[in-house]
Amino acid sequence: MMSRTAAAPTPISALHTGSGDPLLLLHGFMLSPHCWEQVAQRMSGTCEVFAPALAGHWGGPEPETRTLDVRILADRVERQLDELGWRSCHIAGNSLGGWIGFELARRGRARTLTAIAPAGGWHTPSLLQLRVGLKFLSLLPIVELGKLLGSGLRFSPPARSFAALALSHRTTAVPRAAVEAAIAAAVHCPAMVPMLLKGLRTPGVTDVGALETPVRLLLCEHDRVIPNRSYAELFLRELPESADRILVHGVGHVPMLEAPDRVATLIAEHIYASRGHLRAV
Repeated sequence: MMSRTAAAPTPISALHTGSGDPLLLLHGFMLSPHCWEQVAQRMSGTCEVFAPALAGHWGGPEPETRTLDVRILADRVERQLDELGWRSCHIAGNSLGGWIGFELARRGRARTLTAIAPAGGWHTPSLLQLRVGLKFLSLLPIVELGKLLGSGLRFSPPARSFAALALSHRTTAVPRAAVEAAIAAAVHCPAMVPMLLKGLRTPGVTDVGALETPVRLLLCEHDRVIPNRSYAELFLRELPESADRILVHGVGHVPMLEAPDRVATLIAEHIYASRGHLRAV
């Protein structure tokens, strides 16, 4: 177990590691590239992995506009892909990152898409959309309190337990450093309110049925943030029949934290299958 003298988590603008097939990893709302660290390490032997901090999120660029939505975030990611020289790439996104992944696939930037508990599974106006927005807005007092606390209280056992329970099912399987990074990311997220306010008026994922990109949908059995029973219905109904639909057992909303081996394997399988052959992973 880490001692309390361990260094506090620090922001990173992007993870960029490995060589091989280009792989873009996109984190969820109020999180950061830290949540992809274990998966990126496992994928770096066969892929050039790039996991940026989204605009308005911890480690990312300041928002260029007063309001933020998925399309604006996708615009920023596209510019980063252009800077890397990646006309297209494999994409894996979790939650908000999955929603952005669908938008990038719609724009023709995805060779494959692995959508992990993707957000945006609603039409506008929608009670589902309102419910998820209010759920995140209810966290605002907690986030504001966290800004006022020193690291001793911010990363205290109760705070870590609360954060781990929201993000995972097997909380003991999540490294302490990953939980603390998630807390820091939530506290340092200027995009929170602008995205939630704009999100209440923004359509969800569009043109799902028209995608030609190979899609693998990963649903998390114990998702407490956007439960499958409600929020996966649009994807299950509208994705092309060729899309994979997989229920990942025993994990919560951010499965990379508690099951990085399984998540890396599921992404790798999808990439290799798209080439027309399989490799052992």
